[in-house]
Amino acid sequence: MPALLYGLGFLAVYLLAICTPWGQRVENALFDLGTDNREEAWIYPLSGAAYGSTPLPPMELSAKPTLMVGLAVIVVITLVRRCWWQGCAALGVVILTTGGKVVLNSTLPRPDLVGAPENLLDQGFPSGHTAIPAALTLAAVLVASPRVRPYAVTAGVLWLACTAAYSATMGGHRPSEVLGAALLACACYRLATWLSPAPAPDATRSPRALPAITLTLASSVALASAARNDTLTGSLVSAATAFICAALVWHAAVGRPAHHAPA
Repeated sequence: MPALLYGLGFLAVYLLAICTPWGQRVENALFDLGTDNREEAWIYPLSGAAYGSTPLPPMELSAKPTLMVGLAVIVVITLVRRCWWQGCAALGVVILTTGGKVVLNSTLPRPDLVGAPENLLDQGFPSGHTAIPAALTLAAVLVASPRVRPYAVTAGVLWLACTAAYSATMGGHRPSEVLGAALLACACYRLATWLSPAPAPDATRSPRALPAITLTLASSVALASAARNDTLTGSLVSAATAFICAALVWHAAVGRPAHHAPA
């Protein structure tokens, strides 16, 4: 089951980054780089953190409205296309991912193994801001028509790259928390398609050049969204994290169709 593989990846990220002293030291150092200098991030004027600015969804306070709008769009598309099981599976992906994020935030412990300052001990695994675009992108795979599906996935992956880079570079989440959100969304997507009695969507047929174009654009978006004036290391790590998230969701969306549970 691909869902199991994504789940094991999620567990590995948690254990290595959060439950080992060296993982905590590395992430605490990166996490603390931009905490007090958020204005140094290039994306700061668009993040909603600046006074009077309107955030790009789902940044800052726009997270919940973005989620509600996304769920409403899934319902509308389901009603128009009459793809009942696919629509239910898409809703399940979004609800499982975002609801699972809330449960995991409150249940997974973050042990202090290195004597970190109190402001670095908050639990944020996995990232909620990253989970929203990842889940909505994978939900779009289930309800979009085959002709539109490749381009919907491309748009969602670019949106995810921007949001994931923002979450990491603005000091809101550590790289492991951002990666954990993408892996959680991929696991929920594969689980939902495996359990659904409806035919799984075929591997997304797209123009031959689209995968290369999408991943190239995703890397560019990640670099631009993660850029900071005060730290090259933090910028590159945040950009690499965002690109990996985008690549994971792209692979889950365009890979082989999910198998179903036996009748």
